[in-house]
Amino acid sequence: MNTMTYKSYTARVEYDERDNIFVGRILGIRDMISFHGETVTELKAEFELAVNDYLDDCKQQGLQPEKPASGKLLLRVPAEVHGRAIVAAQAAGKSLNQWATEVLQRAAQPSA
Repeated sequence: MNTMTYKSYTARVEYDERDNIFVGRILGIRDMISFHGETVTELKAEFELAVNDYLDDCKQQGLQPEKPASGKLLLRVPAEVHGRAIVAAQAAGKSLNQWATEVLQRAAQPSA
């Protein structure tokens, strides 16, 4: 997946062969924010404009802009998985939170 980041917002970028343009969509928030450009330079400028417009619009409406992540994660997993995760964390000499953070970091790394 091709991505770009600006002001902590990340967008997925794809090439639309039919229209011969790059299309982007901001990920990790409920609002649908998309943008496009014919060149990478134009796409990047449109992405930054879209983020800035979103932030300005929120400010004008007195709303708190949605952030891609708060840093808090609540998961519901089967008890067996939870138990095995606790054992794996303890075996690694870590808290479950430390261990899970490392596992999630590895899993979320972009493919090389």
